[in-house]
Amino acid sequence: AAQNCHEKESGAYTGEWSAPMLASLDIDAIIIGHSERREYFGETNEACNVKISQALNNELAAIYCIGETLEERKSGAYMDVILKQCEEGLAGFIGDDMDNIILAYEPVWAIGTGVTASPEQAQSVHLFIRSLLGESNETIAQTTPILYGGSMNAGNANELIACPDIDGGLIGGAA
Repeated sequence: AAQNCHEKESGAYTGEWSAPMLASLDIDAIIIGHSERREYFGETNEACNVKISQALNNELAAIYCIGETLEERKSGAYMDVILKQCEEGLAGFIGDDMDNIILAYEPVWAIGTGVTASPEQAQSVHLFIRSLLGESNETIAQTTPILYGGSMNAGNANELIACPDIDGGLIGGAA
């Protein structure tokens, strides 16, 4: 998978990769909305939505990352953050579109820090995401993969993946 794509299909955007360029390289998927892209490049949910469209329009899967910062977690607003990221980032994608979208919950406070959400914390957010998907279509809720991406490693992967709504991992540093 590529780690990003540009919002536009073509144009003079030096240093950027368009989805058609990535598709021509036999890339299978594009990671969109990673926390570092959001933090360092100001990527918004709306920009992620456009990038997801670019991926789908070029027959690539989109791995859409969502997650809260430590401040959002501590304030108790983290579910509101997840709700907004899902509503805005996935706006307009229905039916077959969702067959090529993978969600990845990555609590920002657990990425690269060595701190991992407990299985209970991760499961509760995954269940919440699945329930949001189920509001429009229960089949989509059950078939959309939801990965965990917050410092999953060989020591904690089994326990996290044993949770009923965690379908796998988006592995970073441990890879």
